[in-house]
Amino acid sequence: MQISDPLNGRRIQNYNYMHSNKIENYKQRLKLSSRQREILIGLLLGDGCLETQNNGVTYRLKIEHGVMQKNYVDWLYDSYKDWVLTPPQIKQKKTGETTSENIWFNTVSHIALRYYGKQFYPEGKKVVPMFIGRLLKPLTLAVWFMDDGSLKSKDHRALILNTQGFTIKDVEILQKGLKENYSVEAQQRKQKDGIQLMITGESAEKFVRIISTYLLPQFNYKLGKLGLT
Repeated sequence: MQISDPLNGRRIQNYNYMHSNKIENYKQRLKLSSRQREILIGLLLGDGCLETQNNGVTYRLKIEHGVMQKNYVDWLYDSYKDWVLTPPQIKQKKTGETTSENIWFNTVSHIALRYYGKQFYPEGKKVVPMFIGRLLKPLTLAVWFMDDGSLKSKDHRALILNTQGFTIKDVEILQKGLKENYSVEAQQRKQKDGIQLMITGESAEKFVRIISTYLLPQFNYKLGKLGLT
């Protein structure tokens, strides 16, 4: 026989209120470090995204990669662990008849991310801010490359930044930022799904020197003949 507890609903409400209040008090103490800001910009140029659930009042950072990139996701989690309530989780992803595993985590929703949300998602779709050049720190470039960069082929000394999700105008802004800040020349490379940036020759070598301090060892394979020695 089950006896109903008339106070149970009130107890649950009180618990939820106290739990929510504790989280809000915790969030008020959070502040983005300069390192976290630099990583954030690199992620937003790559596969990272900011989400809002309250029409742009606050945003949260979402990270998701294939499970083969677990070490990278763990590194990102370690970089933002004060901002994350639940450690990285693995989930099943089904595409047609194919099932794969992704690993992901979200930060808490926070007003400190609103500035970046407004700059990168002014109308809901990700864009490149006009002033991106002054945000392209070496750590930012390394994260961008780890997140969305690749080697053109094993036979070439050329690097690719997969910018297909951006407009031609956005890509031009990135080209300008790389050239003005680091004298790195990047060419536009048309693909079926958009425009890539390709870095070749002396610029590719220069780009590798810029990011080498921050590149995780597991991504050395992306450098090919430009590999770190």
